[in-house]
Amino acid sequence: MPRYNEGVTRGQFSFLLLLASTSARAGASADGLQELHGTLTQVKGQPPALALKDGSTVRLAADEPTTSVLNDPRLNGFPLEVSGHYSAGVFRVEPMHKRGLFVEKDGKKLYVTYWCDVCAIRTYTPGKCVCCQQETALDPREKLDN
Repeated sequence: MPRYNEGVTRGQFSFLLLLASTSARAGASADGLQELHGTLTQVKGQPPALALKDGSTVRLAADEPTTSVLNDPRLNGFPLEVSGHYSAGVFRVEPMHKRGLFVEKDGKKLYVTYWCDVCAIRTYTPGKCVCCQQETALDPREKLDN
C-alpha cells in the first residue's frame, strides 16, 4: 500500500510549508492589518500618538520594546509609518519582532535602530549600550543587516 507522501522530496516539502505560511500571513493582512502614516506626537503623561494628514490624531499602543521607541524624545515630530490594527479606540502597533514601526525620511522607509559608536553594537530600542553604558544614538537604516 503506497504512503500518501511517497516520492515527495525534502525540498518539495519545504516549498509547500513556505507556501502555506505565506498564505497564512496574507490572510492575516486581509483580516485588518492596516498602515498609518503621520507625525509622531509625544505629550508628557499621555500615550504617544500619530497626527494624521487629515488633522486627526490616533493614540498608539504597543508592546514594551516598541513603546520605548515611540516614547524616545528624539523621534518626536518625525514622520512615521506604523502597521497594526485598531483595538478599543487605539491603534495597536505590531510587536517589535514583526517590525511594525518605520521612520520616513527623504521618501524612504527606514528601520528604527540605535547604535553605539564605542562598541559598534546595534540595538532596536533606545537606552544605554549593554557594553559601555553610554547612551546609544538614533540610527535609522534602510536594511537591518548592516
